[in-house]
Amino acid sequence: MSWQSDQPSGAIRPGNSHAGVAETPIQAEVVPAKRAPRRGRLRVPILLFVATCFTTLFTGGPAYAGPLMFILLCHEFGHYLQARRYHVSASLPYFIPMPIGDLGTMGAVIAMRSNMGDRKALFDIGISGPLAGMVPTLICCFVGLQWSTVVELPRGGGHMLGEPLLFQFLASLLFGPLPAGKEIFLHPLAYAGWVGVLITALNLFPIGQLDGGHVLYALLRKKARLVASVLLAVAVGAVLLTQSYQWGLMLVLLLVIGPNHPPTANDEVPLGAGRIALGWLTLMFVIVGFTPTPFS
Repeated sequence: MSWQSDQPSGAIRPGNSHAGVAETPIQAEVVPAKRAPRRGRLRVPILLFVATCFTTLFTGGPAYAGPLMFILLCHEFGHYLQARRYHVSASLPYFIPMPIGDLGTMGAVIAMRSNMGDRKALFDIGISGPLAGMVPTLICCFVGLQWSTVVELPRGGGHMLGEPLLFQFLASLLFGPLPAGKEIFLHPLAYAGWVGVLITALNLFPIGQLDGGHVLYALLRKKARLVASVLLAVAVGAVLLTQSYQWGLMLVLLLVIGPNHPPTANDEVPLGAGRIALGWLTLMFVIVGFTPTPFS
């Protein structure tokens, strides 16, 4: 899929935008020294949210910015509402606008004190964000692909968009095998869904304090460090061997975060068979949602 050479094009592409992957949300473990006045605590998140609305709008137009911001909001408030449910101190989401490049946003972060909750609380808070964001993401993918069109592959080439297994499945379900020289020209709604799939997969990497790291620690407790360390080493090796330097910033972020995860207030609380099954199934989304070459 592709589009004109001055826009991101590829086997799958947005119809009128060339936005990029928007988010890698992380819950940072911080302990605030003091409570800021309520008005001050609200002002910064609101201003950053408004700024991010403008940068995503400038990057991809309303048909891209609206769905993408809704996906991010669902993701972040999945964490936030569960934190409130378990009485774990958490900030409102801090969105990160990106006025240059093809991204529109670098995502959002929530500051929370995970040591205030037990093992079950950590699991529910960590998994709720990806699950909440996954629902509008899949809707955007399915509906957006129905609004997309099959076009001739441009001769000039351009930036190609990688196709996660999930997106390949949905595209083949709706369009079937494409004739030679044809590609899917993505509607902006479908592109927002594509970004949502990649965002969810990135956040579910079971390393450190990414969402997947929270889930992995809740599942394995202290053994999670060994698994995360091996996965981090594999990620570093893969980037170096394949020279996929577009992942350089993400890799640096993972190295800074590290494979360790702090203990909860009570690691001995049982999760139950249902949560354990849901946790492993959710972590497997990385396999169907991640693409090693999102842009080429």
